[in-house]
Amino acid sequence: MARAVLVVDMLRGFLEEGYPLFSGVQARRIIPHVHNLIASEEKQGTHIIWACDSHASDDPEFKQFPPHCIQGTEEAEIVPELALCGGRTITKQHFSAFLGTELDELLHELKVDTLVVCGVCTDICVLHTVADARNRGYAVEVPANCVASFDNKNHMFALDHIEKVLGASITTETVKPPKAKWDIPEDWLRGDTADVYFSERWTYSRRKESTLW
Repeated sequence: MARAVLVVDMLRGFLEEGYPLFSGVQARRIIPHVHNLIASEEKQGTHIIWACDSHASDDPEFKQFPPHCIQGTEEAEIVPELALCGGRTITKQHFSAFLGTELDELLHELKVDTLVVCGVCTDICVLHTVADARNRGYAVEVPANCVASFDNKNHMFALDHIEKVLGASITTETVKPPKAKWDIPEDWLRGDTADVYFSERWTYSRRKESTLW
C-alpha cells in the first residue's frame, strides 16, 4: 500500500494579505514547512495531491463566508512559494476534500492507505477532511507544524479533536512564534527594576496614608 500527502487550500486567498479570508501570519509561517514536507515525502515515493477551493460566484457557502477563491481567479491559485511543487490537483466546493470530489476514487486507484493531511484551516477544511478520511478507514497523519488557522484557540481544539476523537496521529509540534531578537536585561530577570518600582510605590503610599491621620 502507499502514502499520499493531501495539501488542503494552500491558496493565495487564504495565505496572502488583502483577501477577505486571509488566515494571518501564523498561516504564512507553515508555508516552508509544507514545502519541506512535500520534498521529503516525494523522495520516499509518496503521492502528492492538492485539494483546492474553487467556488462558483453564487456558491451557497457565501451566505456564511465572504466570497472567496472563485474559480479562475488569482485567489484560487496555489501560493507562488508552492506552485512549482508537483502532484495532482482536485477542486472542491465544501469543507471536506472528499465531499463531491473524486478524491476517494483517486486514493483507491493509487492504493493509498495512509494520508498525510496539511494546510488550512485546521478547524475547518483540515478537520472535516480528516474526519471523512478516518470514516473511510484511512490511517491519517497530521504534522502540526504544517496546519494553521486564523483562530489559534480553534486550531488547538481541532488538533486535540483530530488526535483524541478521530484517532489520527499528530506527528510534529505546532509552529511557535519566532523568538524576540533582543536580549532581556539582566535587571529585569533578577527583579531589580520591579523591586525599585514597588519600593517607591510603597513609600509613596505610606507617605500618603500618614497625611490622612
